[in-house]
Amino acid sequence: MSSKSKPLTKSELTAHEAKRDLAADLLQSVREMKAGQVHVVTSPVIEARKKTGLSQSQFATLLGVSIRTLQGWEQGRKQPSGAARTLLAIASTNPKAVLAVAGR
Repeated sequence: MSSKSKPLTKSELTAHEAKRDLAADLLQSVREMKAGQVHVVTSPVIEARKKTGLSQSQFATLLGVSIRTLQGWEQGRKQPSGAARTLLAIASTNPKAVLAVAGR
């Protein structure tokens, strides 16, 4: 299923799951991982947070946003606004500066 297709209805999903061989899917995923065919996708927001060494909760508090908002940014469901983008850029390039301002 392509990422641009519309969501399946409940009956379509049930029919799809009934035909699915979960064991075969898992085995294929393991084969792909072993062959190096799987790529971990990361986000600049996760990278910025990791550079500060803060947890999601701590980083969200530092930025003045809810943890759900931060998780949305990290998962690519939402995009940070102008001021947040600037703080994230600073956190990414100079995490010590952000931590210093936060008193850490």
